[in-house]
Amino acid sequence: MSVKMRLQRHGSKKRPFYFIVTANSTAPRDGKFIEKLGTYNPLTIPATINLNNERALYWLSQGAEPTNTVRRILSFKGVLYMKHLMRGVTMGLFDEQAATEKFEKWNAEHEVLVANREESHRKAKADKRHAATAESVKRVEERMAAKAAAAQPVAEEAPAEEAAPEATEAPATEA
Repeated sequence: MSVKMRLQRHGSKKRPFYFIVTANSTAPRDGKFIEKLGTYNPLTIPATINLNNERALYWLSQGAEPTNTVRRILSFKGVLYMKHLMRGVTMGLFDEQAATEKFEKWNAEHEVLVANREESHRKAKADKRHAATAESVKRVEERMAAKAAAAQPVAEEAPAEEAAPEATEAPATEA
């Protein structure tokens, strides 16, 4: 029996929500499974992933093959890196304490990267909202100005006053 780690689709039409499960490779996609490892919601930004890392690591060590999407999820959550470190421990390259320290260091760096990505997304979304608001305010002001201009009666221009003839100066007389 070959075991796969894969996604099981739930949710309504065009609103997917997935369970991350281990299942027999011959079982249907949404059919019987061995164990539920977590959930994956791709609709949120960033995607929401809840995963039992210990059980996922256990199933990987037992030979379960993840699908491409699940492999990416496991990589993102650090399960594949932990498997890599545990292999180094079994080969005697370093002890389990060093592996745990390496994983903690990687996890801290990864959390900072994810937080920066979320912050930049939030900032871009706020800037987009601000730009849209400023643009709509500008359009409203233009419409108000156009209505005000249309409401004012067109004043007829008064004919330009003709220039009065210049007064001629009388010659100065000497006394």
